[in-house]
Amino acid sequence: MTLSNAPARGSDHRSDDFDLSYEETLTLLSEGSVHRHFDPYVDITWDSSEFEVTGSDPRWILPKADPLGNHPWYLALPDEKKIAIGMWRQANIAKVGLQFETVLMGGVLQYVFRAANGSPEFRYCTHEVIEEGNHTLMFQEMVNRIGVDVPGGRKWFRVVAPFLPLAGSAFPIIFFIGILAGEEPIDHIQKTILRSGAEIHPIMSSVMAIHVAEEARHISFAHEFLRRHIPEMSPPGRFAISLAFPIAMRVLCDVIVIPPPEFWSKFDIPESVKKDLFWEKPESRQTLRDYFADVRMLAQEAGLMNPVSRRLWKMLKIDGKASRFRSEPSRVSVRATT
Repeated sequence: MTLSNAPARGSDHRSDDFDLSYEETLTLLSEGSVHRHFDPYVDITWDSSEFEVTGSDPRWILPKADPLGNHPWYLALPDEKKIAIGMWRQANIAKVGLQFETVLMGGVLQYVFRAANGSPEFRYCTHEVIEEGNHTLMFQEMVNRIGVDVPGGRKWFRVVAPFLPLAGSAFPIIFFIGILAGEEPIDHIQKTILRSGAEIHPIMSSVMAIHVAEEARHISFAHEFLRRHIPEMSPPGRFAISLAFPIAMRVLCDVIVIPPPEFWSKFDIPESVKKDLFWEKPESRQTLRDYFADVRMLAQEAGLMNPVSRRLWKMLKIDGKASRFRSEPSRVSVRATT
């Protein structure tokens, strides 16, 4: 559903038609959660022989859709070490995803605690919390099956994470921006891997398929929530949010995407490889920009692109063309440098 009858950017006036459109959108998302949802212990056959995890399974070699999986340093390694690195990386991605989803659930529950009776946001947000709870179950099950003791996010994130849900009630717009900052990059990465057709372990493919399917609703809600509530803010408030928006995107993207220090030291990965991947080479910088094409579209629609914020997007290296529609594939080709 489109919000073609939304008021002009920056307007404090909200029409009854726009309110109805927002409520209808949330009702559709809620109905989707009722009729199209997954249970990780029903829809994933963890104990089947196909899902057995061994340290010699080449399906754990990182696909080329993964930035590290396409790097010359990784490609030159013996298969045994490629598999070990792949297992650790995939387990850690699941663990940091679990940690992020836990923060998300706590903040969303803080937000709905104050929701008015009859609020369509209460119903949809509660559906989302249930789905995210299932995601944490499947992420932890994946980590347990792989059998690698991974930390997830970097230490500073693990320290502050328990306090972040408080923003769900105190600063809900900032909180939902933070949700998008974590969800958009991992959604982009998982879609790229699934679309690549690479042979990956069925644990990975099953977890990714469920996550991508349900995150589509969660990301849609975050977009609609921000599109609905940001124009209600005062001009100074909108200006402050226009600056906070790209900063949150950049900081939380690094939390989700860049492996923690333990990864680099455990496998003696050269610092030059890390710099190539995050984000010094033109190809990696383009990948970083691609993560946020959809949120740049949202920022434009919500009136958050102004001369100052545009400079900030550029300084943070996440500027670029906005998507024309959600999940538009990137059409930018960057020539690899040697």
